[in-house]
Amino acid sequence: MDTILSTSDTHSKQGSEGGDVAALVSSLQLLLPASSIIISTESQRPFECDGLAVYQQLPLVTVIPETVDQVQAILRLCHLHRVPLVPRGAGTGLCAGAMPHAEGVLLVMSKLDKILHINQNTATATVQPGVRNLALTDAAQPFGLYYAPDPSSQIACTIGGNVAENSGGVHCLKYGLTVNNLLQVTMITIEGQVIILGGEGLDEPGMDLLSLVVGSEGLLGVVVEAKVKLLPRAPRVQVLLAAYDSVTAAGDAVAALIGQGIIPAGLEMMDHLAISAAEDFVKVGYPTDAQALLICELDGTDAEVEEQLAVVSQCFTEHGAHHIRIAKDAAEAEALWQGRKAAFPAVGRISPDYYCMDGTIPRGQVGYVLTRISELSRSYGLRVANVFHAGDGNLHPLILFDASVDGELQQAELLGGDILTLCVDVGGTITGEHGVGLEKMQQMPYQFGDAELAQFRRLKAAFDSEELLNPGKGIPTLKYCQEYRSLQHG
Repeated sequence: MDTILSTSDTHSKQGSEGGDVAALVSSLQLLLPASSIIISTESQRPFECDGLAVYQQLPLVTVIPETVDQVQAILRLCHLHRVPLVPRGAGTGLCAGAMPHAEGVLLVMSKLDKILHINQNTATATVQPGVRNLALTDAAQPFGLYYAPDPSSQIACTIGGNVAENSGGVHCLKYGLTVNNLLQVTMITIEGQVIILGGEGLDEPGMDLLSLVVGSEGLLGVVVEAKVKLLPRAPRVQVLLAAYDSVTAAGDAVAALIGQGIIPAGLEMMDHLAISAAEDFVKVGYPTDAQALLICELDGTDAEVEEQLAVVSQCFTEHGAHHIRIAKDAAEAEALWQGRKAAFPAVGRISPDYYCMDGTIPRGQVGYVLTRISELSRSYGLRVANVFHAGDGNLHPLILFDASVDGELQQAELLGGDILTLCVDVGGTITGEHGVGLEKMQQMPYQFGDAELAQFRRLKAAFDSEELLNPGKGIPTLKYCQEYRSLQHG
C-alpha cells in the first residue's frame, strides 16, 4: 500500500506558546516536584516509543505525577496553553499509541500504582491506572479471586493501559476483554473535569459511555481510577495440547469445537516457526515436528471438566490431531502456557527485529487466512511466525525482519498492511486488542467509510474539541482520508 501524508498534522508544530519550553517547564514546576519533570534528551529516551519501537519520537517534556490532583492540574495547564498531551502507562503497547508528541507533554501514569480496595463480598477491586495486571491477580489470590484479562505482557502492562486498548489475553474467549470486566472508571478530561462513568452494578441508566472510553486509546481523557470485576477461581483447571500436521487442520478443529458449544477458558494456536522458537527458548516439551499446536484450557467443576475433556479430545482427534498431551498437574499446565506466553521474546531470539500485527477474523476463516499469510510471506521474502488467540480469531502474526538491511522495515510494514486488509476482506477487523494508534492509520479508511470516520471525529470532538489529547492517533483526519481515497482510485 502506498504511504500517504503524516498523520500528525494536527498541532504538529504548535508547541507551548510558540515553542517556549522554558515557560512550560516553569509552569509545571509550580505543580510538580522537580523529580517528576524530565526535560533532558537522554533521560527521556526510555519514553520515546512504546512496544512498537520502529516508531520513535522524543516529547517536549515528560512528567510523572504522583497524585490525581497533579494529573488534573497538568491537564488544565495543557488545555490553557493548547499544548498536546499523550498519556502513557507501562509502554507495553504495540501500535505506537503511546508514542510522544514532538511539541507536547508526555504524561506517564506509572506512579499512580495503588490497589485502593478489594471487596471480597462483591468480588471487585478499585485500582489506580498504574497497577500492573498481574499484581492485581496476585493481590486477589488470598481471597480466592483473580482478574480474568491476562495479556501476554501482564507482568508489566497496567490496568490503565488495558482500559485504553481494551486488552484481552488467553482467557478472553470465555471471560471477555477488559470491557467485559470493567464496572467503572474515573476519568479527567483535557479541561481538567473529573467524570465518573459506569457504576457499582452490571448496568447503569443512560448511554453506555463506559464502553465508549474502553479502547479509546487516550483520545478522550485520562483514566485515574478503575473498578473491575474479579472472578472466583474454578475448582479445577485442565490444560491439554494438541499437535497437527497443518495449520488448516488446527483451524478447522477450532471452528468445530466452538460449533459443538464448548467454550474453553483459553484456546491458543502456534505455528511451526513459533513452536520451534518457543521450545528452544523455554524447553517445555513442545513437539517441534508439528506444523501447528492448539493449547486448550478447560475450567469448572470436576464433572464439567471431565465431560468437556472427553469432547475436546475426540473433536481434536477427529480433525487430525496426531498427538494430544493432557497436563498431569498444575506445574505441567503452567509449563505449557509458559511456552505460549514466551513466544514473543522467543521469536525475538531468532530475528534481529520483528513486527507484531493484530487483526481479528471469523473463526471459520482461520485456515484460509493462515494459508494466505504464508503465501504473502513467500511473496515478500520475510518469515512470519503465527501466535494467536484461536478461539476468538485474534491473530498476532510476527513478521521477522532486519532493520539494518535497507528496505526490510518498509517491506515488513507493507506485508503487515496486506495482512490487515486480508482480515477485513474475510469479515474481520484491523485490530483485536492492540489498538490503532499510529500503526494502523492507513487501514482505518479501508475498514470504515467516510460517514463512520466522521462520526468517530465527532465523538472525539465532544470530549476534546481542541484535539490536544494524543493527536494524530487512532482516527484519521478528513484530509488524510481524502488522500487515501484518491490513491485508491488513482
